Amino acid sequence: MTDVQLGMPQLPAPDYPAEVRARLEADAEEVIARYPDSRSALLPLLHLVQSEEGHVTRTGVRFCAEVLGLTTAEVTAVATFYTMYRRKPSGDYQVGVCTNTLCAVMGGDAIFEALQRHLGVGNGETTEDGKITLEHIECNAACDYAPVVMVNWEFFDNQTVDSAERMVDDLRAGRTVEPTRGAPLCTFKETARILAGFPDARPGAVEASGSAGPASLVGLRLAKGEAAPGRVVSPRSADFPPDEQASGRVAEEGE
Repeated sequence: MTDVQLGMPQLPAPDYPAEVRARLEADAEEVIARYPDSRSALLPLLHLVQSEEGHVTRTGVRFCAEVLGLTTAEVTAVATFYTMYRRKPSGDYQVGVCTNTLCAVMGGDAIFEALQRHLGVGNGETTEDGKITLEHIECNAACDYAPVVMVNWEFFDNQTVDSAERMVDDLRAGRTVEPTRGAPLCTFKETARILAGFPDARPGAVEASGSAGPASLVGLRLAKGEAAPGRVVSPRSADFPPDEQASGRVAEEGE
């Protein structure tokens, strides 16, 4: 009789080599100590195991479950919910093109389509040299600078097809690429370790600013009382008498 292969994975997942396991356990102990409830450390621990292999493997899921006292189903549910956790091997540089509404109409869709052709990969796929994983991403609160491309979560603002193609070519060639704002680039694995909460050793990383632009921060400044928010009226309200403006009533055209 021929055995039927159903494609089921090995159960349980294989463990890390002993030396890797010991190193990750030491790191995990440091992360878990930051939280009053150990299970709260799951998100940074997923980044930690992602920093080991470049994506969250079944071995990584098993490790998180064992050190936190969770089931692998619970860990998998979280790892598959958040898009920052990769579930298959990825490149050294995650190139994400924002294709939400504003970036899309400002050129994001065109950039994404051009990069797919230029790199010869589709969404979520990696170039043969293992350098670039291309994906379209959701809004990253950088609408002031649309269209935006992110590389390992660092901002490349006001991009064009030409600038985006030049950027990925430089990354593949090993040339220095500087984000528009924020810290210098590092590899995806190094980024994952930083997101796990370990020190960012990149020169100038602490001082670097990747904050939102002035237009995006208006509401925050008003909430902090940095400016007196006037009554929101039509831009044409200056055309109407002061008594109508003071009452909050702006006459409709033709009244």
